[in-house]
Amino acid sequence: MLDLQPGQKLARGVARHLTSLGFVSVEEFVPARGLRVDVMGLGPKGELWVIECKSCRADFQADGKWEGYLEWCDRYFWAVDTEFPVDLLPEGTGLIIADAYDGEIIRMAPDDPVAPARRKMLIQKFATHAARRLHGLRDPGFGI
Repeated sequence: MLDLQPGQKLARGVARHLTSLGFVSVEEFVPARGLRVDVMGLGPKGELWVIECKSCRADFQADGKWEGYLEWCDRYFWAVDTEFPVDLLPEGTGLIIADAYDGEIIRMAPDDPVAPARRKMLIQKFATHAARRLHGLRDPGFGI
């Protein structure tokens, strides 16, 4: 826990909160070439949430790709800690306040459903990614 970066600590708390809502999640998920989301959540009804974790103002200001993530999820959230200046975050996006242990949805993101064919592809990619991660933990020398 001590060697985690601030954004990784936020992602951990977000993942814990998503679990309490019945979601499963993966960190550093690549929905398409050139994109890497901090946390992708898959809900009990197949809903897809993207959560970008921002540890400080500079981290947020350096992120120029976030709008490209909108077409890959049903809801888009920012996750920040209690010290983050939330007035910087764009309207029309969700807000989660988090730490390394939990999170809380402060503002629900608008629902903009992903097209069915894209949803199917994303859920398959999510499952494959999660299974490969698990395999890597069980058999780190195998290298799939």
